Amino acid sequence: MSEKKRKKNCTYVGGQAVLEGVMMMGKTSMATAVRDPDGEIQIEAKRIKKGPHLSRATKIPFVRGTVNLVLSLVRGTGTLMRSAAVYGEDGEEAGRIQKWFAEKFKVNVMDIISIISVILGVVLAIGIFIFLPQFLVGLLGKVSPINETHWAYYVLLGVLKLIIFIGYLSLILLMKDIRRLYMYHGAEHKTINAFECGVELTPEKVKECSRIHDRCGTSFLFIVLFINIVVISAVNWAFFTYVAPDVTNRVARFFIKFVIELVLLPLIAGISYEVLKFLAKFDNKFVNFFKAPGKLLQKTLTTREPDEEMISVAIEAFKKVLEMDADATVPETEFVTSGILSKMLTATKEKFRREQIDESDAEWIYSIALGVKRENLKNERIITSYESKKINKIVTERLTGRPLWYIIGDTEFNGCKIKVDERALIPRPETEILADYAVKSIEEGDKVLDLCTGSGCIAVSIAKNCLPKRVSVTASDLSDAAIMLAKENARYNSVSIDFVQSDLFTNVHGRYNLIVCNPPYIKSSDIPNLQREVKNFEPKIALDGGDDGLDFYRRISKSIRSYLAKDGILLLECGEGQAEEILKLFEKRDYAMVMKDLSGVDRFIKIAF
Repeated sequence: MSEKKRKKNCTYVGGQAVLEGVMMMGKTSMATAVRDPDGEIQIEAKRIKKGPHLSRATKIPFVRGTVNLVLSLVRGTGTLMRSAAVYGEDGEEAGRIQKWFAEKFKVNVMDIISIISVILGVVLAIGIFIFLPQFLVGLLGKVSPINETHWAYYVLLGVLKLIIFIGYLSLILLMKDIRRLYMYHGAEHKTINAFECGVELTPEKVKECSRIHDRCGTSFLFIVLFINIVVISAVNWAFFTYVAPDVTNRVARFFIKFVIELVLLPLIAGISYEVLKFLAKFDNKFVNFFKAPGKLLQKTLTTREPDEEMISVAIEAFKKVLEMDADATVPETEFVTSGILSKMLTATKEKFRREQIDESDAEWIYSIALGVKRENLKNERIITSYESKKINKIVTERLTGRPLWYIIGDTEFNGCKIKVDERALIPRPETEILADYAVKSIEEGDKVLDLCTGSGCIAVSIAKNCLPKRVSVTASDLSDAAIMLAKENARYNSVSIDFVQSDLFTNVHGRYNLIVCNPPYIKSSDIPNLQREVKNFEPKIALDGGDDGLDFYRRISKSIRSYLAKDGILLLECGEGQAEEILKLFEKRDYAMVMKDLSGVDRFIKIAF
């Protein structure tokens, strides 16, 4: 059964192999999937932006071939360099060079290399496939009367171009990276063939499909070469026979032929594109005869059998481009690559600003990922692809709204390392002041109770900072999950604390010299208006203080005298504007003191009975 008859789906998607990956291009988007050094598949997806003039040009017969060739060259080279940036590893020497460029010129040396590579690639192609054959045949004039007016001259020129073309493709196969590139080329073809034939897009199923495809760039290049030989031969013969038969200087004749070939390249590309599209529409013996050379080159030189991991990469790129083309709202994605610190940090801050996330979180992320102090982020440097990957992982999760310190997994609190997750509130900077007040209020041998302990940050801070005073610390919380987290933090900081699962004083026994508490104090009606990272991720039980936010203070005021020792102290944290109302709840007291936080807000209350 012919390949044409076996096809069930028609697809407009084309592709290109890149370093350790595959690029797929659709009507409105392109997606490149690359397997990075960690074995993970990274995907970069972009919308194809065409101006109205360019869009019209891509639809004009014979013109569209040249336009598409140029676009393919630019996009293909750019995509190849982008894939290299993902897969490339930063050597020590390369790292020093990149750092120097970053510090002196505020640019990434890889961007400069990309531009130079494109220029050198074009120069090399012109030199090998235009200059060299013309030069070699020109040498014939020294030993033979055959010249540009003789048919044998053009037969030899055509043979030389064919030999150079096939020789070049064969020679680069000696390079390991090129052989792997051709394996990914095979994976690209197999994936497209699988979709067209209605085969399930799994590595096992796709692997059974053909790695040869009608619309391959290899076939296009062969058609370009064939038409180049025909057109250039005809034009040169006509020019030197009828237009300039008297030009005998070999240098002048060489220059004329070189210019003619360069000038006619757009026409040749346009004709070749139309021929390729025509041949792809039909499947019969006559047409297959003309397809055969391109397919033979694919089979013997430019494609290799891929493994299933390579096919997985091609499938991911193919699926992504289909998704992008089908839904214009699917966001673009970028590879995680190396870059300049200042530019990357600025870009991250801009992302956070658009999503209404505190920009300072970006500085914390870079500081933690790079292992430097926030103030040292002003020192310019290159972020390696490995570091960039760490940063991107945190940034991506932070953009979902999840609090930064839940993502990081721990935070500093009053000299202690505190593990944090969704089981308890993230310790706030102002609560460090409360913990510090508690430490300063404790005397030798005191018994301390931390109510509503949450992550255990206050209890741990007291136990760790009061070790010489032989203090006995008890911590309680209503939440079993919070108690488990607090126990982990006690072990993490090597301190001894007694934990009690209790609704305030319900399961608490004995009297204490100091009771410290940071209870829930947010009004129930205010919770829906909190920042999304607070209301969506932090436990509501640790936030909700009732209708007026004072429920827990009322309950504490009713029982506190039964649990405080003589001359005992109660330390409370409260919300803005609540201090005065809370003091009214503790009228039977010896004295009370209201203390401010770093912002000048009445935040802490010290009461003695």
